[in-house]
Amino acid sequence: MKIIVDKLKKLQDKKYAEFQSKLIPTVDKKAIIGVRTPELKKFAKELISVNLPANKRGKITIKPDKYFDKTIASFLDELPHKYFDENQLHTFILSEIKDFDICIELVDKFLLYIDNWATCDQLSPKCFKKNKEELLKYINKWINSKKPYIIRFAIEMLMSHFLDDDFDKKYLKMVSDVRFIGKQKLPTKNGSKHLHRTQSNDKCSKENISIDIDSDKYYVEMMRAWYFATALAKQYGATLPFIKNRRLNVWTHNKTIQKALESFRVGEKHKKELRAEKII
Repeated sequence: MKIIVDKLKKLQDKKYAEFQSKLIPTVDKKAIIGVRTPELKKFAKELISVNLPANKRGKITIKPDKYFDKTIASFLDELPHKYFDENQLHTFILSEIKDFDICIELVDKFLLYIDNWATCDQLSPKCFKKNKEELLKYINKWINSKKPYIIRFAIEMLMSHFLDDDFDKKYLKMVSDVRFIGKQKLPTKNGSKHLHRTQSNDKCSKENISIDIDSDKYYVEMMRAWYFATALAKQYGATLPFIKNRRLNVWTHNKTIQKALESFRVGEKHKKELRAEKII
């Protein structure tokens, strides 16, 4: 939407755009305007009304805002967006919606268009915390998706909302059972597989790694490792058998252990036990 994009461009920081382009390799550099997160959050709050009523047709009705008159509904409906920053703004608007039914409907729609880890991980609706039973129904659907960032989001929701008071061992199995194949690799001229090299710049890690999987699969597997590392910190006794019994692929198994060893929430006794489980 032009009026939104024009505002975003006024908030542009070109050096930040250059920095972001290196962190998000799956997004075209030209699609990054370069608006800093605090500015995006502030803009989202300027746009959104706290209470979003649904009209008789089930669509979203947004109250006029002093900055933009009747534009949010059109913006949320205008998918896919052209710019990465539009997607980020979209996540911050959705995260502020307090009505769960409206929020989950819009999240379910928006997930189809997410194409990078940053947008996926920024999407964190506050209303989900008080509606976990209903949220779980959607997680069960999302985790069986064929789209990598929908799967990643499902796992992140299990990590964010179901590792404490609402924890159940079955959620560990749900994540361990994820089988995202990713894109098929073509052989090179000498018959060897292409080796995908990607820089790990999401919340999980900052080191350079080389793994024989495409970027979509990488971001799913990294989230699985992040989930199990967090589970080891919060539910060690229930999670350890998944490590001891080798329920994850080798890369994700070792990455889980690495992240757990880096965590201050995992005790030294448990870290010693985990070191012995690393697959060499």
